[in-house]
Amino acid sequence: MSAPRPPTDPSGLERYYVLTNGRSRPGGSASSLDVATLIVSLTAPAPGMQHEHEDIVRRCRDPLSVAELGAHLGLPFNILAVLLADLLDAGRVEARDPIPAHDAGRGLDLALLQEVLSGLERL
Repeated sequence: MSAPRPPTDPSGLERYYVLTNGRSRPGGSASSLDVATLIVSLTAPAPGMQHEHEDIVRRCRDPLSVAELGAHLGLPFNILAVLLADLLDAGRVEARDPIPAHDAGRGLDLALLQEVLSGLERL
């Protein structure tokens, strides 16, 4: 009787393990990422980059939230955060707050909140 053969196309947990080199959490600069953080590419993809890193850099030419990026790539947040940590540490992408610092102290935009409320009431 022969031993079972491993799958040739890793999926699920095995795929995530391979993508992150066994890491389960981001370190350093990516530890403060959340789903609303905007990611922007600072460089073009380089030859020899891991496919997922290349895809992130390509998709983030314009700012893209971590949540949107995860949806496009079909990756869970923690796996994406590990990949983003690699790119942040290499200086290939930049993480930005979704609300610019100069707008953060301005307060709530009442007109915008009214529009949101009106839209929700129409649903």
